[in-house]
Formats: sequence, structure tokens, C-alpha cells
Amino acid sequence: MAGNIASVALWVAATDFRTFLASRVLGGLSEGNVQLAIAMAADISDDKQRGATMALVGVCFSIAFTFGPALGAALANVETVVANPFATAAGFSLLLIIVETVYLYLFLPETLPSSRGSATANSTTSKPSNEQQQSHQRTNSHLLLNFTHFIFILFFSGMEFSLPFMTYDLFAYSSSQSGKLLGFMGLIAAILQGSLTRRLHPLRVVQLGVLSCACSFFLLGRLSTERELWAAASLLAVTTATVVTGLNSLSSFEAAEGERGGKLGNHRSWGQVGRSLGPLLFCTLYWWAGRDIAYSIGGVGMLGVCTIVFGGLKAPAKSLL
Repeated sequence: MAGNIASVALWVAATDFRTFLASRVLGGLSEGNVQLAIAMAADISDDKQRGATMALVGVCFSIAFTFGPALGAALANVETVVANPFATAAGFSLLLIIVETVYLYLFLPETLPSSRGSATANSTTSKPSNEQQQSHQRTNSHLLLNFTHFIFILFFSGMEFSLPFMTYDLFAYSSSQSGKLLGFMGLIAAILQGSLTRRLHPLRVVQLGVLSCACSFFLLGRLSTERELWAAASLLAVTTATVVTGLNSLSSFEAAEGERGGKLGNHRSWGQVGRSLGPLLFCTLYWWAGRDIAYSIGGVGMLGVCTIVFGGLKAPAKSLL
């Protein structure tokens, strides 16, 4: 959180591109709080409630991504610093992060199982914990789960970044119209995560999401009307509500209690590598080869992800309890 505060403070003070870029680099280095939230959700939930708890975390992110961009756009129109037209939005973000940090410091308890209780209790239970880690039975290897996360995010993030280009090219969408489309996707995703995703098995959730994503890729490559665009956005909302949440749940089931934070951290790191490469590769393909070819290749790639998910991933025994 201290890194996030420093990042947004730099953004408030940014009057040139180098300072703004530095703030984004610092913010990226401080993104561990997202994975910590997911790890804590896994710590405080039992095997039966794991998927539902992960879905609630996803609901929070979906709601934030639905209303955050609209709020930022509104505050960007309020000019308080001539040299930095986004100072008002940055200042409000800084206030929110400071309030959140104070709240976490005062009220958030430690959730790591090995850190709960007294030092004596820890010393007497450390050996069984190690034995538990060694005897933990895995259904899916973490390497397979991490690779699935990486390859999915590689294609999905590339498509996500190219979507505003496509809506502008085909329908001359303004920033406001693109914001409405993204807000619609976030709202549908939040509703699904609060209802469907919480009730389905994590593996079924992932399967539903990758199928929806593959269909949306092929539809995006061939659409010609706004109705088809919003239909594709609905499919993408299903994907947003399911795949990452389901993969996080599956990864947590495959980790012993004491190693859950590290395994989930590695899992997210693979996804972040895909997120860094995907927009560069896919947007380059979009501008070089055109929409049809780019989204067709993306659809074929997502069918490959479907093959891994349906043919390679299994339901962990703990998740069936």
C-alpha cells in the first residue's frame, strides 16, 4: 500500500510524461496487494466455500472496474492544476488509497495460518505443517495451471486492448461510448460473479469462460453491427466473471495450507507476464494484418486454451467435498 501511495502521489505531481511513467512503474511494482487479497480470501475460507469466496473478491473488482473509469472521467473534467489536467482524479485516488491503508492497518487481522495463535502454538505445529505440505495430494500441477493462466491472459488481454481501436474503426465510438460498453461488461460480470460463479464448481466456471471467450473472438472478427458488438461484449463479460476467478480457486486447492500465498503469487505472476506481452503482440497483429486475421488467430489460440482446460485440467478432490 505504501508503494501505491507513492505511485499516485507521483501522478498528482506529474507535469511531464517521465514523471507519469515513473508513477506507473512504481504502481506496477506495488501490485502485490491484489494477490494478497486473493491469498487472504483462500486463507479464511474452507474447501467447500473457496469458490464462492473467490467469486466475492471478483465481484468487488468488477464493481470497481464498472464505476471507477466513469468516476475518473468525470473528475478529469475538473481542472485544478493547469500543468496536470488529471490532478483532481489523481488527488481523489490518493485520498481513497490513504483511507484504505489506514483502515487495513487498524482493522485487518493476520490470516496466514502459521501466524495465528501464540508463538508456542506455532512451534508445536510447525512440524505437522511441513509434513502436511509434503503429503499434500495434487490433482493438477501448478505448472499446468500457471501455463493455462498465462496463455489465456496473453490472448484475452491483447483483445481487451484492441477493443477500443475496433469500436472506433467500425462505429466511430467516442471515449464516452467505449466507457459505456466497458461499464456494461463490468456490470454483467459483477452480477454473474455474485450469482452463477459462486455456485458452480471452479473447473466448470473456467470451462464456461474459455468457451465464451473463443466464441467472442470469432464474433469480433466478423461483426458488422452494433447489436453484434454488444453480443460479443456479453460473452466477454461471462469470460471476465469466470476464468481468472476459477483458475485462482483451482490453484488454491492444489496448494498446502502453508504454501498457499507463494503458489497463488506465482500463479498471478504468470498471468502478469501474459498481460505484458499480449497487448503488444495482439495490437501489432491487429494493425499489421487487420481485424479479421487478428481475431481469427485469437479465436484459434483460445480454442487451444479450451483444449487444455477440457482435456488437461481435473477437478481437485477437495473441491468435490
